[in-house]
Amino acid sequence: MNIDLTGKTILVTGASRGIGRGIAEALGKSGATVAVHYRKNNELAETLAKEIGNDSRAFQADLEKPEDCNRLFEAVIATFGRLDVLVNNAGIFLNSPLESDRWLADWNTTLDVNLRATALLSRLAILHFQQRGGGRIINISSRAAFRGDNPEHLAYAASKAGMVALTRSIARGYGKNGITAFLIAPGWVKTDMNKETIERLGEATITRGLALNKLTEPKDLAPMIVLLASGLADHATGTTIDINAGSYVH
Repeated sequence: MNIDLTGKTILVTGASRGIGRGIAEALGKSGATVAVHYRKNNELAETLAKEIGNDSRAFQADLEKPEDCNRLFEAVIATFGRLDVLVNNAGIFLNSPLESDRWLADWNTTLDVNLRATALLSRLAILHFQQRGGGRIINISSRAAFRGDNPEHLAYAASKAGMVALTRSIARGYGKNGITAFLIAPGWVKTDMNKETIERLGEATITRGLALNKLTEPKDLAPMIVLLASGLADHATGTTIDINAGSYVH
């Protein structure tokens, strides 16, 4: 099935690399105009926006700062005049043992980026969508939201679990305004962010915990985001979609 997103403007946070880049590329190939958010990788983001085409642009913001979340959303609306879909993908994965002097600081930073920024951008999107007759929010969470994570990543698991309740609450509260919300729960994904850990543990060790023979890649997640962005799956609003190579059922 070919999905045509021509005419839709979509903001993807954390889009300069990894999962976000794969999502942005797939959305662009389907005809969408993509607001490519980045924090530091200006060159990567600008290049990606040009490659996507469709009048896509790059937008800088540090999502740890509430004022930057507001500025990002305002900049996207000022540039394109509208937003049809918000993809909250940006996230951090800090290693924070209980004994670490930075434990509390890392906890706060993780929740600020992974959960608070998602909530702030979702709030702005909902207010915008209400004026336009509807829109879609797609949140990239993690299997850690449901099965937990290791002791060094308590904050990460907690932040991703918070996204579950947020997504379901948006779906329940605003569906009659034409606003739908979805959650994607990846597991191990072969990205730059996970490269060091994957190399340390070894792919063979990780895949032993999966139902499939290879790690998930960004391209494995992207088609589902394209489908959800299209509106063809709106009656799945509030749902969680596991894309983690069957790590729950293995």
